[in-house]
Amino acid sequence: MREFTLIRARSPEQAVQAMAAYPEARLMAGGTTLYDLMKLGVERPPAIVDINAIEQLRAFDTSGARELVFGSLARMSDVAADPRLVKEYPALSESLWRAASQQLRNMASLGGNVLQRTRCAYFRGGEPFACNKRTPGSGCAALGGIDRGHALLGTSPSCIATYPGDFAVALVAFDAVLDVLGPDGVRSIPVEALHRLPGDRPDLETTLAPGEIITRIRVPVTPLGRASTYHKIRDRESYAFALSSAAVALTMNGSRVEQARIALGGVATKPWRARLAEQGLAGRELTVETALAAGFAAFADARAGHHNAFRIELGARTVADALMIAAQRT
Repeated sequence: MREFTLIRARSPEQAVQAMAAYPEARLMAGGTTLYDLMKLGVERPPAIVDINAIEQLRAFDTSGARELVFGSLARMSDVAADPRLVKEYPALSESLWRAASQQLRNMASLGGNVLQRTRCAYFRGGEPFACNKRTPGSGCAALGGIDRGHALLGTSPSCIATYPGDFAVALVAFDAVLDVLGPDGVRSIPVEALHRLPGDRPDLETTLAPGEIITRIRVPVTPLGRASTYHKIRDRESYAFALSSAAVALTMNGSRVEQARIALGGVATKPWRARLAEQGLAGRELTVETALAAGFAAFADARAGHHNAFRIELGARTVADALMIAAQRT
């Protein structure tokens, strides 16, 4: 057991002050990822800032006419069961229900879920394995290793680790925005711009500035929500991360697509918006064939490794199936 300083913040401002006092500190919300990484020795923070007592970050409100607002400490299971989300934004609700286990969903926060770190075994395996995300400049063992679950999109010669989350994928499909608080005050970030591509610095995972914390997640109200779904394919029906997933939302005019939103999960280094596939569907009749064509368009830039090439077709068919499910909900 390594010693660390525990700080309990009572307000967002106190949390920011604590993070400034301990630049290498980590925030603790649900703790469902942080505890794991600390036990593995991947995370060794000198201080932990516990933000669970900040009640104002727990609230969420889906009744607004312009946007849905979620506090960063709202628990996944509470938000997933919200009646308006279930009825009018099923992709958001399903992305939460299909993540983790009920016990974890009861503990995990929305903000922590969005910021969860990769499940790459080489990253989590510690010192025997080279990992640029864990130790910059050490190399990437996954590039010559078992890469069945590694990313197909957004990779670099330095890192092919997959972003593991579900909720952020659905948020990207709906153009959601994060409000953050830091030493320089308040600012907003599109969720799509939160996670960095690995490039040659995979250890820099987000665009958050030092000391910034997520306070709210805002989703614009849109008619796209009702005809939406989060479709997730994995090795097991539960307790497993995605081999491929797709958050899809549609508006239709008869059998023709007016507007489509497609975001991919489980296949990229960050939540991945498939705009080329969206554009290819606009104005076209949605059939099994056009849905599958959109699926393959979403993976046009995919780069397979040694063991994950099968997931290109799997991902394309995941998108196609999600499109047909969403169309049924119109």
